[in-house]
Amino acid sequence: MNIGELLKLSFRSLQSNLLRSFLTMLGIMIGVATVIAMISIGQGTNNQVTSQIQSLGSNLITVTASSSGQSGAGGGSEGTLTLEDAEPISKISTVKYVAPVMQASTSFKNGANITSTSIIGTTPSYADIKSWETDIGRFFTEDEVTDKAKVVVLGASTAENLFGKAGFDAIGSIVKINNIPFRVIGVLKSKGSSGTTDLDDTAISPITTVQARFQAGGSKNSIRQILVEAKNPNTIQSTMALMEYTMRQSHKLGNGEDDFKVQSQEDVLSSAESVTKTLTLFLGGVAAISLLVGGIGIMNIMLVSVTERTREIGTRKAIGAKEGTILSQFLVESVTLAILGGIIGVLLGFGGSKLVGNMMSIKTAISMNSVLLAVGFSACIGIIFGVFPARKAAKLDPIEALRYE
Repeated sequence: MNIGELLKLSFRSLQSNLLRSFLTMLGIMIGVATVIAMISIGQGTNNQVTSQIQSLGSNLITVTASSSGQSGAGGGSEGTLTLEDAEPISKISTVKYVAPVMQASTSFKNGANITSTSIIGTTPSYADIKSWETDIGRFFTEDEVTDKAKVVVLGASTAENLFGKAGFDAIGSIVKINNIPFRVIGVLKSKGSSGTTDLDDTAISPITTVQARFQAGGSKNSIRQILVEAKNPNTIQSTMALMEYTMRQSHKLGNGEDDFKVQSQEDVLSSAESVTKTLTLFLGGVAAISLLVGGIGIMNIMLVSVTERTREIGTRKAIGAKEGTILSQFLVESVTLAILGGIIGVLLGFGGSKLVGNMMSIKTAISMNSVLLAVGFSACIGIIFGVFPARKAAKLDPIEALRYE
């Protein structure tokens, strides 16, 4: 009996019990759909994070505070970055721009319009490093940083929330930030959204002003990070080494451990990709468990099918059907169920990933490799879990089978 005849018999058998066949495939369908959706969303998230990091520029280096192991016998203390740390870094010959950065949660008010957003305290170089351009107005100057001027540059969304669509009304206007009057000197060009984050929902002001007005207590002079842009991508590693040396000298660490961390965009990108890939593999592994459950369901139904068709098997063996033919017939039925479930699961996974992607503002990515892997795995499930029922059918004694009631 050739493969074509086996397939015809297989489909005829499945059609005779459509509801049971569908319920049997359900486990495989759900498993494959979940695997495809999880891998697709994970890959889309990875692509989005990668795109965001790469958009900041290949020359970007970030300095952040980290714990130091030099304080106390058993533990470290939290390092602190200050404005003074940025000055010696700016003197390194391979450095193009330096921008110390800090953030504070604030409330903005313009008449009856109120909105809450984080205000970024930094220097004019921040606009060059982040490629921010003003749509109207201007960015603040170094003199305004020195004078702790109460000026602010608004993101497009923040400006719209406070002034409506007519953004030109913002320039020169006074807004209250935590009830402190600030003069609006510029509105940034829109950068749109990244996932669920609105990049335009922001405000930027001189770092000295933000420190003086919105930072208190022991952290009054601390900053969040220092952004550095190297002059040349080829000098990234040497620039990082010089920055580490300069920071150690500034913090007078001696033989102690670093209380800061220097990272390039490549380091950040590598870490982000590692996290998203690990998460995708974990979610895919969890989803694959449902494929195994689906395989067990196929085996159970095929065992029931063997029991129901015992007399049919006995009759076929009595008129000359070989064990290999009986085994092949039941094995093909099992694999057909698994592959059909896999194909339907791929379609469901594709639709589900698109739906979730739209809800989360993530551009999902479905690779052909993941589709082939899911369908191929489904076929393997059909073979693995179909062998035992098929062998049981093939080994039936024809005389005992014909006597079965």
